[in-house]
Amino acid sequence: MTAREKLLAEAQKRILITDGAFGTEIQNWKLEEAAYAGDLGLSHDQKGNNDILALTKPEVPASIHRAYFEAGADIAETNTFSANRISQADYGAEHLVREINVESAKLARSIADEFEAKDAKNGIWRPRFVAGALGPTNKTLSLSPDVNDPGYREIDFDYLKEVYREQIDALVEGGVDFILIETVFDTLNAKAGIMAAIEAGNDLGRDLPIMLSMTLTDLSGRNLSGHTVEAFWHAVRHAKPVTIGLNCSFGAEQLRPHVKTLSALCDTLIMVYPNAGLPNELGAYDEAPATTAGLVKEWADAGQVNVLGGCCGSTPAHIAAIAEAVKDLPARPVPTPEVRTRLAGLEPFTMAA
Repeated sequence: MTAREKLLAEAQKRILITDGAFGTEIQNWKLEEAAYAGDLGLSHDQKGNNDILALTKPEVPASIHRAYFEAGADIAETNTFSANRISQADYGAEHLVREINVESAKLARSIADEFEAKDAKNGIWRPRFVAGALGPTNKTLSLSPDVNDPGYREIDFDYLKEVYREQIDALVEGGVDFILIETVFDTLNAKAGIMAAIEAGNDLGRDLPIMLSMTLTDLSGRNLSGHTVEAFWHAVRHAKPVTIGLNCSFGAEQLRPHVKTLSALCDTLIMVYPNAGLPNELGAYDEAPATTAGLVKEWADAGQVNVLGGCCGSTPAHIAAIAEAVKDLPARPVPTPEVRTRLAGLEPFTMAA
C-alpha cells in the first residue's frame, strides 16, 4: 500500500492529527548560539537557525517529535521549514542543505516508526506518517522587492524549482511519505515547489504525494500574491494533492469562513493547522489549548476537515486537546464536484455549463 493509499484509508476512519509548532517549542529550550553552531565551523552566527539542530543538537527536534506523537499526532512534519539553499544562505550554511534535510527526515521517520511499532506490539494498527516540510523561502516570484521597479524579481521560477528539488530529493532520501508545501504566501512559489515534487516523483518512478497549505495575510481571505482560497485551489488542483488547506494565518476563529469554502470545493482531504490565536504585544501566544480545541472542533462538527493540528504558538498540550476534542467525530466525506472548467487569476473563474 502506498503512502497516499494508507493516508486516505486512515482518513476514512477518523479525523487525523498533525503536529504543532516547532519554532516556538525550540525557543523554550533557550539555546545559546554555540548549541546551534555545534562544531560545524560555520562563519555566520547560527542562533535561530532551527533547521540546523538536526546536525548539531538532534535531541531537541527529537524530543519535540516525540512529545507531539505522545499527544496524539498521526503526522510529523520535518523540522525543515527553512532548510533550503535560499534561506540557509543567511546563515552561510547553504552547502549543508542536503545533510540537514536527510538527517531531519531520518529523525522524524525513526520516531514515527517507533510509535507505530509500539502500537503494533499491543495489537493496534495505527500508521504514523512523515511530511517533509518546505517553507516559502524569503523570496517571492509574484512581487517585486523594489517599489521603483515593479518588473524586477530577485530570483526566477526555474531557480526556485531547483532550490526546492534539492530539498525534496534529500527529504525523500531521508524517508518522508509526503512533500508538504506550506505557509504558501505566493502561489507562484508554490507552483515551483509543485513542479519540483512532480519531477522528483517522475524520476523516482512512483507517486510522491503532495500536501499544500496556504496562509492568509488579510481577513478577506487572500495570500500575499492576492489569490483567494478558491482561486488558489483552481491554480494547484492539477497536482492532485493528497491534502489541501490552511495554516498559520490569524488563528482558528478568523479562518472559519475560508475553511468552509475549501471544504465545499475540494475533492481531496482538508488539513488545517492554525496559530494558537494571535500573538500578544511581546510576540507570545496566550490562547489556551482548550480554546483552540473548541474552535477547531466547530469545523469537525460541521464535517469540514479531515486533518487538524496547530501552527505558531501551539504546543503538545494544544495537540492533545485537539485530538481529544475530535476523537469521536466522523471524518469529512470528500465531495465529488461537478465537472466544469475552473480557472484562476486572483479571483476564481468557473465557466457556465
